[in-house]
Amino acid sequence: MTKPPFGFNASGADDDPSEENNDQTPQPSNPFGFSFPGMPGGQMPTDLNALMPMIQQLQSMLSGTSGSGPVNWDLAKQTAVNAARQNEKSARTNLADVQQAIQIADLWLTDASTFPSGVRKTDVWTRSEWVSRTLSVWAQLCDPVAAKMVTAMTSLLPEDGVQSIPGLGQMPGLESMMQAMGGMMFGGQVGQALAQLSGEVLTSTDIGLPLGPEGTAVLVAQNVDELADALEHDVAEVRLYLALRESAYHRLFVHVPWLRKRLLATIETYAAGISIDKDAIERSLSDISPEDLQSNPEKIQEVMSSGVFEPQQTEAQKQQLAALETLLALIEGWVDRVVAAAAGQRLPGAQVLSEMMRRRRATGGPAEQTFATLVGLELRPRRLRDAAAMWERIESEKGIAGRDALWEHPDLLPTSEDFSAPSADDDEPKLTEADFDALLGYDPGSDDSDSGPDDAGAR
Repeated sequence: MTKPPFGFNASGADDDPSEENNDQTPQPSNPFGFSFPGMPGGQMPTDLNALMPMIQQLQSMLSGTSGSGPVNWDLAKQTAVNAARQNEKSARTNLADVQQAIQIADLWLTDASTFPSGVRKTDVWTRSEWVSRTLSVWAQLCDPVAAKMVTAMTSLLPEDGVQSIPGLGQMPGLESMMQAMGGMMFGGQVGQALAQLSGEVLTSTDIGLPLGPEGTAVLVAQNVDELADALEHDVAEVRLYLALRESAYHRLFVHVPWLRKRLLATIETYAAGISIDKDAIERSLSDISPEDLQSNPEKIQEVMSSGVFEPQQTEAQKQQLAALETLLALIEGWVDRVVAAAAGQRLPGAQVLSEMMRRRRATGGPAEQTFATLVGLELRPRRLRDAAAMWERIESEKGIAGRDALWEHPDLLPTSEDFSAPSADDDEPKLTEADFDALLGYDPGSDDSDSGPDDAGAR
């Protein structure tokens, strides 16, 4: 399932029904989902005279290189880091704690996988450090999509690059200005998304991608502590479980060299096919007179919210998105299986923590939300459980070495059809909601039922 990237969707068209009535706070109308830094409420001003400061800023950007490219990453970093720092506080988890947890995790994983340790360094990050140190990978993920969106926007401009705007006169170089404006808009949105994500992520690989430096195992200390508090679980045990997951991801990405490139190439191929129906936009805008730009902004917003700016998805793009969903599910399913085998009877709370992570993803965890916002992809969390069961089935048939050997080449990997193959344990009882509540010691009939496990798992 996909969403138009960077907020290019009709207003309310893809809202999650489960969240329909959760937030009654009136939201300012912004059909693109973009924010305009420095403007009240982040909105485009209706008085065109108020545009002059922004236009001057855009013009100054054109003479430098900091704003070049489809996304203004200087703005994205500034927005995200400043927002992340506002909610930072000291954490109980420190570097020594994380180093100890990673060492134990790597020892336990030795018998669960044929891949040797991929960890060369251990670190602990604040939320703002997570933003700063993962930004280069986000650029690789977002730039291809943003570049196509900016190209589609500038294709609507006159070929001579000169446009007359009421109250401002002739505007030469409008194409370059539109590109700079697109970079600012995308930069602001990416920054806001990453700031929100920084308060949720637990490790450097929490969304299923290697965002940090290769071989560096990382835990985000404050978020780890807050998760343990929300679950009322021993923080040392939570750290160890997350260290197992982080170490398992690094084993896979370090020793399967083609994997990272394949993930990024799939997103780039998807982005290459993005197109917008220029004729539909021109037809929709044909009824808007130049005077409407200033006197009737509601009419403009109505057109923008109609869905005409949504990218047209091709069959080739659908195939690329399906391939990306499958590959991410294979990665996360493998990690889930390896961690379960490594934890075994050593970590009493492993089953609870594993189920919590799965439900965290299924209720709209960080990967699903971020890909939907920035790349146009929504993960299908149910495939994680299916993929983990498939890897367990392969392990029982071929052993650990046979299971891991499938990562030697992309052509050897199972397909999404293999996820649904019958399993030997299909008749075994699955962990129900009541079972999960019981494992957490949560009584739905108690007076404090509002603070149940779903609240903790959904953060």
